Amino acid sequence: MQFGISTHLYHSERLSFDHLVEIAAHSFDAIELFATRSHFDYHDPRAVATLDGWLKDIGLRLHSIHAPIAESLVNGRWGGAFSNASADRTARERAVAEAVAALEVAHRIPTGFIVVHLGVPASQQPQAGDNSRDAARHSLEQIYEAASPLGVGVAAEVIPNDLSAPTSLVHMLEEEVELPGAGICLDLGHAQMMGDLLDAIETVAEHLVTTHVHDNRGRTDEHLPPFAGTIDWAAVMMELQKVGYDGTLMLELAGTSTPRQALEMGRQACDRFSELLAIR
Repeated sequence: MQFGISTHLYHSERLSFDHLVEIAAHSFDAIELFATRSHFDYHDPRAVATLDGWLKDIGLRLHSIHAPIAESLVNGRWGGAFSNASADRTARERAVAEAVAALEVAHRIPTGFIVVHLGVPASQQPQAGDNSRDAARHSLEQIYEAASPLGVGVAAEVIPNDLSAPTSLVHMLEEEVELPGAGICLDLGHAQMMGDLLDAIETVAEHLVTTHVHDNRGRTDEHLPPFAGTIDWAAVMMELQKVGYDGTLMLELAGTSTPRQALEMGRQACDRFSELLAIR
């Protein structure tokens, strides 16, 4: 099992070389790049080339790109949200265009997956038409069309809305689209908030290609390091092993006083995961 860290940890800052050095110093193998232009300007070829050099110098792998979900994040404030499930054609096409722009990173840097939110979370109180199933399906097909020639897999993320519940995503992939190799990013923290986490693992098992790993207390999306909330991680590791998942566990953390503390707690959690997997 390999372990990675999403740059979500530094999301409110411009991504820097020092951030990546700090990640590697805590013995993580890979990153997920959170594609928000205030964090990393994926529209800028020079920024992409610089990131390529940094990753090579440090020895980190770009496991995945998180497709853009908003225009910006500055001082804890989000810019306008992107919804690829909007029934408004202009809004939907804008969201898809940003995801395709983020894939420009993969033209230069080998990347395993692009992780896609379908629609917006229920906590954002979406308006009628924000989470259209037909629109989401169309967007997923367009992103897949752009990603496939680059060898990038498309992973629809489990997020807290009806459109992106585990059973809903499985139904979409099996019955509504023909996208060979497309799969699901199981966000374990989100699944915990939405119901039975172990059942979610079993539900998505045949389509599980990547993960987001973080903890919470079951009520809000806290992005705590594992073992800092209420998730039963021993049971989760057993269930992941049972369904045959041996891919990257990608930590998507916040909820601590500093990024360094999150990295330290994340590294300790990964060591405990390794111990749990070794005794099964």
